[in-house]
Amino acid sequence: MTVNEIRPRAGKKILGASMGDCVHVAGVLSFLRLAESQGYRAEFAGTAVSPEDLAAMAKANKVDYLAVGYRLDPEAARNLIRRLKSALEKRGCSVKLLLGGTPPVAQVAREEGGFDAVFSGKEDIDEIIAYLRGKPVLKEISRYPDRLGERIEWKQPYPILRHHFGLPSVDETAEGIKRIAGSGVLDVISLGPDQNAQESFFRPEEMDHDQDGSGGTAVRSREDFEKLYAASRTGNYPLMRCYSGTRDVFRFAELLASTIKNAWAAIPLCWYNVLDGRGPRPVVQSIAEGQELMAWHAQRGIPVEVNEAHHWSLRDAPDVVAVAAAYLAAYNAKKAGVREYVAQLMFNTPPGTSPVMDLGKMLAKIKLVESLAGDDFKVYRQVRAGLASFPVDLDQAKGHLALSTTVSMAVKPHIVHVVGYCEADHLASAEEVIESCKIARGAIRLCLEGMPDLALDERVIARRERLVTDAMVLLAGIAEVHRLLMEGAIPVPKREGYFEIGPDPFADPVTLSTAIALGILDAPHLKGNPSACGEIVTSMVDGACVAIDPKTRKPIPEEIRIERILDIFRKKQAAAR
Repeated sequence: MTVNEIRPRAGKKILGASMGDCVHVAGVLSFLRLAESQGYRAEFAGTAVSPEDLAAMAKANKVDYLAVGYRLDPEAARNLIRRLKSALEKRGCSVKLLLGGTPPVAQVAREEGGFDAVFSGKEDIDEIIAYLRGKPVLKEISRYPDRLGERIEWKQPYPILRHHFGLPSVDETAEGIKRIAGSGVLDVISLGPDQNAQESFFRPEEMDHDQDGSGGTAVRSREDFEKLYAASRTGNYPLMRCYSGTRDVFRFAELLASTIKNAWAAIPLCWYNVLDGRGPRPVVQSIAEGQELMAWHAQRGIPVEVNEAHHWSLRDAPDVVAVAAAYLAAYNAKKAGVREYVAQLMFNTPPGTSPVMDLGKMLAKIKLVESLAGDDFKVYRQVRAGLASFPVDLDQAKGHLALSTTVSMAVKPHIVHVVGYCEADHLASAEEVIESCKIARGAIRLCLEGMPDLALDERVIARRERLVTDAMVLLAGIAEVHRLLMEGAIPVPKREGYFEIGPDPFADPVTLSTAIALGILDAPHLKGNPSACGEIVTSMVDGACVAIDPKTRKPIPEEIRIERILDIFRKKQAAAR
């Protein structure tokens, strides 16, 4: 599907104004801006314009559409509508009439007839976009692109919305998916299977059935996945995607591609193994398999997200580790041949991160990740609120969702991953998913109507540049680990000896797993994990998560932190010489 196919009315001319005594123009101007974004030529004729003058201007300007707004008395609107239609007829002006007003005014317009479209303010943005593209609302699957890049392009300037959904029962989940799709508020349903499915789908004899439905849907067969996908084939026909498996990863990937047409794969680089307890694989093995899985999807033209950076922040790693991890994730995806990359940017993580520091951190990730972008590597920015930051109080949580969405819009995302406002308390029902999406959509709509550019705040810029600089220090530390490994100064653990050290430090499983073992990449929550260092200490300082000296409790410059880790091996190497 091409842009021209989904925007068949591009180039048409719209004249808009508020009519009669009405001076409310926000709705008209918003509609005209949206029309311009869809390729129309839009012109604003002013406020409180008489029906007769509107007809004269429409005739003189040879417009295709006349959009009028009226938000006062419904019966006065009826008289004005009749005058407008009469004036157009007298002038022989044939245009498509559009009206926007309050619900009572919209009802009068429908009763009077003669309008190509009537908007009452209750419409979702998708419905208005659908009209502007010449398509009926929530009908005809052909108007809904079924690939990620096409869906993003079709929805511009609005980001597409994704939401996680998965109730314990397959039947409950299917019914919920049908209701969500029918609402038309969500573009991507992200299916959440339970841990039994992710780890043991192909080994049912190993499942702990006391945990069935824990954290997601208890999908147990190919037919279950097919049933869930079939439930989504209604409404606005949302794309579907699903978490990756934590074992038998290639069989699970094939299953998702063939049943739910996985819109994009979410593949960890250093996780879903002994580090986080989500599988039995050693770190080095899971990194190698993750790289192979990225290549598998790349060969099939399936976009890839590497959900790496936020896993470090979820474990209270310093911001610099998360920024460097974001770069490593994208670097490995590109090296694996991925052409469409989804860069996830999880805000509010760790809890206590201020909006200023958060935005600086995300812009640092973007700067490094998009340094890899080109014709062969397209980056889609995906933002989301951090689950751990949500208040349990549901009213406060709604406000948190709205504000987090507003702040995250400063990075101009292609995808907004909506987190259900209720998820700090319970799994979201279909109705709560729909409500959460509406909250996010309201914030997005207002942002796109005109917001100050938060990314230009001096404090945000300073934090971005500091993190970029520090991340380069950390990455140089990984490169040094690779050199020391190659020269034998750092011994390769025996359990990882069956992996040869590769030539590229940023894509070598042995180097990356060793960097974790030594603490170059580290997080406080990994303390006691035999596959990690876990000795780093962090603290929230002025809204940022930073590494601190455990003795002085003061922040440690990244150069000193990395030097302390590597110094012992450098000294051994020097002594050997």
